[in-house]
Amino acid sequence: MASIHPTAIVASGARIAESAEIGPYCVIGGQVEIGPEVRLVSHVVVDGITSIGEGTVVYPFSSLGHRPQDLKYKGEPSRLVIGKHNQIRENVTMNPGTEGGGMVTSVGDSGLFMVGAHVAHDCQVGNGVIFANNATLGGHVQVGDFVVLGGLSAVHQFVRIGRHVMVGGMSGVENDIIPYATVTGNRAHLSGLNLIGLKRRGYSREDIHALRNAYRLLFAPEGTLAERIEEVSSQFRGVAPVLEILDFMTVDSSRAICQPKSEAAV
Repeated sequence: MASIHPTAIVASGARIAESAEIGPYCVIGGQVEIGPEVRLVSHVVVDGITSIGEGTVVYPFSSLGHRPQDLKYKGEPSRLVIGKHNQIRENVTMNPGTEGGGMVTSVGDSGLFMVGAHVAHDCQVGNGVIFANNATLGGHVQVGDFVVLGGLSAVHQFVRIGRHVMVGGMSGVENDIIPYATVTGNRAHLSGLNLIGLKRRGYSREDIHALRNAYRLLFAPEGTLAERIEEVSSQFRGVAPVLEILDFMTVDSSRAICQPKSEAAV
């Protein structure tokens, strides 16, 4: 039987795995599913059609699955799906989806969401991410695997952030960020590649060298963006990370591609 503190309130219908631990003063709604070895430390509120995956730990005063902060939401039975082995620290908020965004907000596995981080309605968050204190996503944002959002950063709704991106602290992200990039600034601009992240993830010197050259070509001042994409596609046909960037850049999006502020070398 699950370990449920006597001060916790668990509604009828909630599904709690036998190895889960529900700490003092937690409140669990009737449509919530808590997976094996999940631990809600204390004062955690989980509501709505929300599932929390195996081994995730949620710290005090977090609110998961409550009504989206979207005036278009009309009570539709949307969901919040949280993956395995996440660390969700104090005062984190995550909202379910809406009819206008596919009805699901999803969070991957093995993420760290620090104090006050926010995942808005209809966001799709990958695996291994780190959201530093008070990092905030608007609605419908897509965040790839192993992205790091610096403290007090804010991402505009409908923005896409590719894999292995590093967003500097206090950055306002208004445009899509290509995979493997670093962005900084009050209104975020590309400031090069996330070389430290690439090395930590075991990318080869050859791939990193190709990415550096492709980055320079893609954001060179000469020619149109379409011409530069075509040139890079021709030169780097067999390099998977470069092709990932090109695929990202050629997908239809409501946001522009984030650009360098200047011709800074990477």
